[in-house]
Amino acid sequence: MKLDRIDLKILSVLQADGRITKQRLAERVALSPSACFERLRRLEQAGIVAGYHAELALDRIARNVVVLVEVELAVHSAAAFETFERALDRVEEVQDCWSVGGGTDYYLRVVARDIAHYQAVIDRLLAWDIGIARYQTYVVTKQTKGLPLVPLHLVLPDGSADSD
Repeated sequence: MKLDRIDLKILSVLQADGRITKQRLAERVALSPSACFERLRRLEQAGIVAGYHAELALDRIARNVVVLVEVELAVHSAAAFETFERALDRVEEVQDCWSVGGGTDYYLRVVARDIAHYQAVIDRLLAWDIGIARYQTYVVTKQTKGLPLVPLHLVLPDGSADSD
């Protein structure tokens, strides 16, 4: 799907305020409500708008620990990667998984109640025998920066997008 300047403006506004009313969104991007709603529907159907979520301050709800885990697999084949990735789909504590190039195969972000809970997650993964050769644990002591959105001008080839 080819995105124009107005589509990018809609996306930028939605990233900053996912609770914006459709009427206010139309005003912010200078479109009629019907034209704006049609564009939004197309963006949703194309999977570009993948969902709407609330960002929670988890530390205000319950004690927790965030752990970054570096994982290296024993075998480097498509089947081994697929086995590992499908297993992670079954583990709610694994919030993010990034396949990376270099000496490490994956980085995981795990959220747990405490270190014992985290270790139980790792023990379960190891017991499943899903190809983990080695893992390294990094406990997050403080988040110093975390942005819920990506300014579109940073990722577009020509840097063009209204930074709103």
